[in-house]
Amino acid sequence: MHRVQKLLSNYGYCSRRKGEELIKAGRVKVNEKTITIGDKATENDKIYVDNELINKDEKIYLIFNKPTGCVTALHDTHSKTVMEYISIKERVFPVGRLDLNTSGLLLLTNDGDFANSIMHPRYEIKKTYVVEVYKPMHESSIKKIEQGIVLEDGKTSPAKAKKLKDNILEITIHEGKNRIIRRMMEALGYNVKSLERTRVGSLQLGNLKPGQHKLLTKAEKEMIFK
Repeated sequence: MHRVQKLLSNYGYCSRRKGEELIKAGRVKVNEKTITIGDKATENDKIYVDNELINKDEKIYLIFNKPTGCVTALHDTHSKTVMEYISIKERVFPVGRLDLNTSGLLLLTNDGDFANSIMHPRYEIKKTYVVEVYKPMHESSIKKIEQGIVLEDGKTSPAKAKKLKDNILEITIHEGKNRIIRRMMEALGYNVKSLERTRVGSLQLGNLKPGQHKLLTKAEKEMIFK
């Protein structure tokens, strides 16, 4: 038996959080019966969302080079979404998110357990970003990044920081707090000019151009956890 939101995630329909929202809204049924939060089901039960039977899709894993100017969401009434770039028949969802004006490596899948293993803090999957600011960065600021910076929601974990140019820094973190890189820069007195995620684990974008995606090979998938 599994919580129904976990099954919806495992089947690639939506994230667990979105599944909880659907259940709370009374839009989910198991074997024709509307369920509530906490209800469980087996993989043999029939699950419906808005009276539509949810099918189990083959597990899909994509790497996508997110351009700026689109939001990491399945649907949005105001902005273009990353899903408008994805041209496969299977239903997938983004693993985590990148801001509207942040570009780079984004994973998409219909495997809820895989997504959770990347997003959950206890797995400490490293993510590398290249951030460009408008003025030269002081060595003292880099040391603060490496030691941890106090933000409104707590102190950041120590990060790896490498100066690429006077105003460009490569930062590797394992936290998934909202807008964490931008907030770290703001706390240090720097405005961000551009921000790109270049690596998740040991997986890099490679030759993917902005807006392009491809299926992950087994070897590439394993690189995420190295």
